[in-house]
Formats: sequence, structure tokens, C-alpha cells
Amino acid sequence: MANDDKSDGLNRRGFLAGATAAGLAAVPLSKTTNVDAQESNRASAPLPNSMDAAMEHEIPGGYTGEQAKNYFVHHPGSDFMVDVLAALDLDYVALNPGSAFRGFHESILNYGGNRKPEILTCVHEEHAAAIAHGYAKVAKKPMAIACHGTVGIQHAAMAVYNAYADRVPMFILAADHGGIEDRTSQVLWTHTARDPLSPIKDYIKWDDYPRSLQHFGESAVRAYRYALTPPMGPVGIIMETVLQESDVHEHGLAVPEVLAPTLPLGDPNAIEEAADWLANAESPVIYADRFAQDQEGVDLLVELAELLQAPVVDQKGRMNFPNGHHLSQTAGVVGQADVILALEVRDIWGIVNRLQDAPDHTLTRAAPPNARVISLGTTEVNFGSNYQDFTRFYAADLPIAGDAQSSVPYLIEALRERISNRRASQISERRERWASAHASRRQASIDAARYAWNATPISTARMSLELYDLVKDKDWALTAPDNLHGSWETRLWNIERHYQTNGTSGAYGQGYGASSAVGAALGHREHGRLPICITGDGDTMYVPGVHWTAAHHHIPLLTVVHNNRAYHQEVMHVQKTAAWRQRGVDKGVEPGNIIDEPAIDFAALARSMGVFSTGPVASPSELRPALAQAIDVVEQGEPALVDVVSQPR
Repeated sequence: MANDDKSDGLNRRGFLAGATAAGLAAVPLSKTTNVDAQESNRASAPLPNSMDAAMEHEIPGGYTGEQAKNYFVHHPGSDFMVDVLAALDLDYVALNPGSAFRGFHESILNYGGNRKPEILTCVHEEHAAAIAHGYAKVAKKPMAIACHGTVGIQHAAMAVYNAYADRVPMFILAADHGGIEDRTSQVLWTHTARDPLSPIKDYIKWDDYPRSLQHFGESAVRAYRYALTPPMGPVGIIMETVLQESDVHEHGLAVPEVLAPTLPLGDPNAIEEAADWLANAESPVIYADRFAQDQEGVDLLVELAELLQAPVVDQKGRMNFPNGHHLSQTAGVVGQADVILALEVRDIWGIVNRLQDAPDHTLTRAAPPNARVISLGTTEVNFGSNYQDFTRFYAADLPIAGDAQSSVPYLIEALRERISNRRASQISERRERWASAHASRRQASIDAARYAWNATPISTARMSLELYDLVKDKDWALTAPDNLHGSWETRLWNIERHYQTNGTSGAYGQGYGASSAVGAALGHREHGRLPICITGDGDTMYVPGVHWTAAHHHIPLLTVVHNNRAYHQEVMHVQKTAAWRQRGVDKGVEPGNIIDEPAIDFAALARSMGVFSTGPVASPSELRPALAQAIDVVEQGEPALVDVVSQPR
């Protein structure tokens, strides 16, 4: 921690030099120069009067004795907190400003120089948490968020839940007025709690309320390690306001050494047994969900799949496997499996069984009755039960607890020892079957994309493929799930690199796509990539203000709004329910589901926040030029948005 000792009674930064303060104090507050009447009437912060200016470097009048001695703070505790975050290599803290962490906020700016961490200004705490979520999946490390007391945590709650369900690390700092003497107004009482993190405690991995600065430092390092140890997740630390704002009185403050945790491996004997099963299987199938954490994970899965010539079903929890590879297959292959390897899969029960969304909840067996299941991952190392994101229980025949990506190299080594030349020849015969199935499915997707190519509103296939044709030779990266507009990117874009898709949202909460994309784009910015977010109109309206953050911080991001002017998934749910009840599907579905009359102009909304935008684009012939213009803006380092009036799916 820096030592800015000031023996002359000034605060440690000086804030305003004497001449500057005097100059400001001498300017009459009513005087305006070189502005017209309209400008002079605009709301603005008043300049300090002589008393305000003097308060910056002089003890105020009326303070005597001990009061005068204690007025200025020379070494605030929040400076040490900033040192702790820098030691944790936290580059950013996303926040909506709040008085409960004013000490921490000021220390970042004037002590830390707004570097490591740097502030990302957000207009809502949910934006801050979702930005941190998207950033962590690209940058491979957490972002901090700061929340003002009880209300800040409640605002952030949904986005924190998404990150929890997606097993993504996040470093939450919640400020609280712990002592009653610090609660100088009714507002502060209202924004204080005995346990400020209680609204989200069911879905954060660990939390603490430090009672000293050394306690804060040690808990912060502990929380950081917990957040990054699989299964990863959000963690929370309380920043008590007195600790932030008071002088440091503790001696020997030190930040513990920050070391990355070693990841837990699967039991070696169990991995050997899994290799036996897979090497002798006639039709092995691999499912991957939250398996790959980086490109190394993708490359490992390709090596494993090719060694076995086993089809891979990528469940989109992460980008696990290249979609152009001949072994990239769909869930239907489970019907042929004799051994299923599930890598960090959330729902093994749902792989083996099929439960229909129907009044009678029809249950069928998807996998053959004799299929054996090997589970490898940390999904069973759970840390909560109130929120039921762990799905139905399925007793795997060989459950192996351990980080799957770290364990797979040992599985590959064990397989190589077991596959003889004769067996390798038999395994290679599977290749043609899967290559043929992959080619047929891809051709079917191409044929489907041609349907309604010239339709108005614009088809989702055209929206996606016109965009791909413009970016396919660039270093692009998708930031939002594609399942709500036909999954065309998964079906027809050539996705090879881990960073090219960012996986699912975790809890499927609205508002994830647009806001997490800003965080993901920030992570991509240092690599010079072209981040692309194709998101819905409903999702965008949950978090429209996040586009201001992108513009304010010059975060290049291409947003394409799939504007079908409805919550169309809910339209289909109402239609399905009406069909079950024999009430018809062509009436009574719009109220509560349609976002129209008036139609929202997303281009105008984005422009109002400083984002280049175009649209609404309703004609297919206008789509490509609009996308090309927006891409050019993003490549110049600024965000851009295209509002595309589209078919429902």
C-alpha cells in the first residue's frame, strides 16, 4: 500500500492546489461566459464556493481539539482494498455508483489512478453482473462488481444467478453500513442489512463479512481461489463503510500470496476403467457440456473423439467441439450407444431418457437399455439445493469426480495403451458412417435455410447467413446463444475456435444476451476480434442501458436485434397449451406476448445512447448493406446496432 504521509495537515492527495481552489472560489456562481441562455439554464453541478473549497484542504470552522485532529483521513482503508484487488489481477470493476462504497470508489480513482481495477460505469447493477459474466468466459478470469448495500444486490440478483447456473466466476463486492453510528440517515438504515448478501446466498459459492482490513485481504484471496476452483461460481465479500473510510490503524497489513489453485483430477483407477470400457465399445458416444474452458480443451476433445471415432454431441454449455468436424453429431446418436461418456454434463438423466412436454408427461428411453454411462466432471460437487439447477438424478455406471478437461489427457493416454493396431483398424471403419451423417445433416440445414429467403419480415436464416458471408474471413466471435433464432450459426457457420461462441446463459434469464455481450466484447477487444451479438427484442428491452456502457467505454460490439416483436417462445407455449385444451392455436395468444403497437425502434434507442445504429431493417434487400455499414463502425473501435425486423424463428 502506498504511503502518502502528510505532516502539514493536508489530505494525502491535496485534492485542489491552493491557487486552483482560490481561483474557483473567486468565480461568482451566477456568472456565465460564452454561452447562450439555453446553455446557461441546463442542469449542472455548481462550482464550489469559498467554504467548499476550503474544506478540501483546511479543517472546517468550529472543529477544535480531537475533532480537528480526526477530520482528515490520511491513509484510508479503501486504499488497501484497491491494493488487494490489484494483487488478484482484477482488471475491471463494473459498478453503478453508490454512496455505501464511496470510499472504495474514490480510492480506485485517486489512489489507484483508475487502473487495475478500472471502473466500468453501468446504469444498473444487473448490467454490471452480466458484463462480468460475459467477460469471464472470454478473459478466463473474474471481473469484480461493486454493489450499494441491499438495493444494489437485489438489482444484480438475476444476472448473478445466470453466472451461478453457468458455473462462471464473479467477484462481488457489496458495501454495507455495519455500525449504527455510521448510519447517518434513514436511507442508510434502509440500505443496511445484517447479511447483505442473503438475497443471493443460495447461488453464490462463498461469502464473508470481514471485520478488519487484514480479514478483508485474506478473505478476498480465499474467495478468489474458491471462485476459480471447479465448479466455478460467484463469490461475495462485504466492504464495511467504516473500514473503507477510516484511517488504517492495523499494523503489518499484507496481502496473502495469490496462487492459482491446482484443479482436481479424476481418480486414476477409475480413469483406467473408463478407458477399458471405451476401448472395447462398439458404438461409444461422447456428450460435452461445460467441458472446454479454452482451446486446449477443444483440441483434447478432438483428439479423444478421433482416437475412438466416437460422435460428439456438443450441448452448448461451452464451445466444446468444431461444428464442421465429421464427428460433430446431434443427440439422436445416443440411440445407438453402448457406452456414453458424459463430460461436465448437467443432465445425464435427460440424455438417457426423453420426457415429453405434454399433459401426460410421456417418458421414453432414448439410449439402449444396456448402454453404460461414464460421468466425468465436477457437476456432482454441488454447493446448493434451493435452486434446482441440478436436474433429475441419474446413477452413472462409472461416476468420476474431477475436472474433466484436466483429466482427459490421462484418459487419452490410457486409451492409447489399450487400442491395438487391429482394434484401431476396426475403430477407423466408423469414420465413414459419421462423415456421411454429418454431410447429410449439413445439406438439410442448407436446404432449410433457402426456405423463405426473400420473405418479409426477414427470415432468421437470411439474417444469420448474410452476416456470416460478411464476417467469415474476419476474426469474429459470437457472444450470445443462438437457440432462439433457429440455431443457424451452430448449423451453418464454421465454428472452430473456442472463443468463437460463448456458450449458454446458464439460467436462461432474460437480459443476458445484450449485457453479457458487452463484457465478452471487452474481453475480445485486446485481441482485435470482431464480437457479434445476435439477440432478441425481448432480451434487449430488459437491459437497454447496457448499450450506453459500450458507447461510453468505446467497446466495439456488433449487436443484431432479432426483432420479431414478440416473446415468441411464450407465444408457442400458449399455443401448445391451447392445443392440449382443444381451444385452437390461432386466437388468444397475443396479449402478454406481443411487443408491438407501438413497435419499439431499437435503432433510435441505441442512437440515443451514442451507439451507431441502423434500422428497423424490414426489406431483405436492405439487410446486407446495413450489416456491412455496422461492421465497418465496429472495426473502427465503436459499438453498432442493426435492428432487423424478422420472422418469429
